[in-house]
Amino acid sequence: MRKANSPTKSRVRKPVKRRKPPAGPAKRARLTLQRLKQTYPDAACALHHSNPFELLCATILSAQCTDARVNLVTPVLFARYPDPAALAAARQSELEEIIKSTGFFRNKAKSLIGMAQAIVAEHGGVVPRTMEQLRALPGVGRKTANVVLGNAFGINEGITVDTHVTRLSKRLALTRHDDPVKIEQDLMRLIPPADWALVSHLLIFHGRQVCVARRPRCWECVLADFCPSAVF
Repeated sequence: MRKANSPTKSRVRKPVKRRKPPAGPAKRARLTLQRLKQTYPDAACALHHSNPFELLCATILSAQCTDARVNLVTPVLFARYPDPAALAAARQSELEEIIKSTGFFRNKAKSLIGMAQAIVAEHGGVVPRTMEQLRALPGVGRKTANVVLGNAFGINEGITVDTHVTRLSKRLALTRHDDPVKIEQDLMRLIPPADWALVSHLLIFHGRQVCVARRPRCWECVLADFCPSAVF
């Protein structure tokens, strides 16, 4: 017979112990850059290319598509259309067939042909090297222009913000924004200009391998001791 007023046992969940994060985003940004450089010394653009034109094409194709899938498509694309003049003269139906597996292939084919035609007509068949000129090309926004400038020309005009960069920047409390342009502005205030192109690759590498979207592996993260979002 159970005694009256006997206490019932209940599980008490221990609070997660976490080190206190550094005081401000500037220090977190500095530590993030430092540690990710050590962790991913070979971080670089994952899109295969041998010149600015190929990188521009690959980046347009990468919208809503994985870099791995784009890299499967571009060898055939570049063999068939090796330069802007060849792509400018492409039949859209033939181009669509080549890039179909990247998704949204009709819009992408239209953008690729329009981009190539503009380069031929307005830039003598040479990919331009400024943000303004690149963004004037069909299918090219600020993100694509940043990729081309930073990786094909070594020009750090801005920071490429994709889904990985967005997610990690928010988890690390380097920004409070969701808009890519505002996130880029926040990061540009925290990261030295010489590292603007590199920091995107570092965050993307880390986002793919450790700080994944649904179940981040905080227990193996080199940033966990100062990341405000780390949970063990």
